[in-house]
Amino acid sequence: MSELIRVALFQYSPEWENKEANMAKIRKQLESLEGPIDLIIFPEMTLTGFSMNPAALAEYVDGQTFSFFSSIAKQFETNVVAGLIERGKKKFFNTLLFINREGELEDKYRKIHPFTFGEEAKHYTGGFAYINHEATDFHIGFSICYDLRFPELFRFMALDRVEVLVNIANWPEARIEHYKALCRARAIENQCYFIAVNRTGSDPKLNYPGCSSVYGPMGEEVIMMGSEESIGIAEIDLEHVQKTRENFPFLDDIKLIAIEEEDDE
Repeated sequence: MSELIRVALFQYSPEWENKEANMAKIRKQLESLEGPIDLIIFPEMTLTGFSMNPAALAEYVDGQTFSFFSSIAKQFETNVVAGLIERGKKKFFNTLLFINREGELEDKYRKIHPFTFGEEAKHYTGGFAYINHEATDFHIGFSICYDLRFPELFRFMALDRVEVLVNIANWPEARIEHYKALCRARAIENQCYFIAVNRTGSDPKLNYPGCSSVYGPMGEEVIMMGSEESIGIAEIDLEHVQKTRENFPFLDDIKLIAIEEEDDE
């Protein structure tokens, strides 16, 4: 197993609720991708933008969106993380797909925290389980956008010694400094790499500044992208994670505290 993982952060401005146009746009942008890649990460709701119209756009996990990103995984012989609007039996979910190098769906994660302030909770049901996935090359944990504000989610993954945490987002310009600070904090407190992939451009309501990034286990900035459509390349060193945790064994001291009523006796 290689200790160095080469990651591509795919930052782009999706055409609003237009899957066909976005598939073509992604294919075109990927023409610039060079060299072997271990993981390509796309933003939240990759082919639609952050839409509150799931009835028209939702699909099952083995549908059009999966087929498209499966073909990308096979073409580039890489793992892929992408987002979609998932159709359940009676509910809709904001979902992340993890597809392996053979184009197979290895795992999926349903966003646990719908963004109530943006009325996401009116249209989407939250998931209930965090996902730690032991891929061939690395141990990875997933989150989507607003999940970032809830550190307890990541602490559970840190206890499982996840090496790479991923957040895919449609995080708006107005609160982008929160995004940067929270991503860095999640890397520091969990002593791992934190990879954040945000969209750029605009939708009918908001502007998005990109700022996709990677932070290392000591909080060091590995890459910080601007607002342009581009593919950022970063190398993550799994040995660096291991040595950081050995030299500073802070994770051994985690106590996840449950609040209990005080005993009067």
